[in-house]
Amino acid sequence: MVTTLRDEIKQNKPFTSLEQEAQLNIVRTGALLMDEAEQILRPYGITATQFNVLRILRGSEPDGLCRNELRDRMLTRMPDMTRLLDRMEEAGFVARCREEDDRRMVRSRISAAGLELLRVLDDVVVDEHKRRFSHLSDEQLRTLIDLLTTVRQKP
Repeated sequence: MVTTLRDEIKQNKPFTSLEQEAQLNIVRTGALLMDEAEQILRPYGITATQFNVLRILRGSEPDGLCRNELRDRMLTRMPDMTRLLDRMEEAGFVARCREEDDRRMVRSRISAAGLELLRVLDDVVVDEHKRRFSHLSDEQLRTLIDLLTTVRQKP
C-alpha cells in the first residue's frame, strides 16, 4: 500500500498548496536517499559528501581541480571545502599540490587509495541505485529525471 507524505509525517491537515506538497515530497525523498547513502558508505569510513568529492576528482583526472572548481561541481552546497579536503588528505584519499606557475593555486587530485576505495564502492552504489529504483520503469525514471530537471530551472 502506498503511503502519502501526509501519512508519513502524520499531518492531519491538508497542505496549503500542491506546490507545497511537491516541495515537501522532494525534501523528504532527498533526505531518505541521503540517509540511505550514508548508511551504505559508513562501513567504508566515508560520508556521502566525501564520496561525491572522490567521484568528481576521479572524473577530473589527470588534471585535478582547484577548491572552487570542486565546490562548484558538488551535488550539495559545501561551505567549507578546505576543511573537507584537509580531512580527506589526512585520510589518504586526496593529494594536494601547489601549482608552479601560480603558487596561490592548489590542485586536488584523487590518490591511489581514493581510487581503490571508489573501485570497491562502484558496484555497491550501483546495486543500491538499482534496489531503490527497481520498481520504476525506464519511462518512469526518465519522466522523474525530466521533471526534477525542470524544477531546478529558474522560472
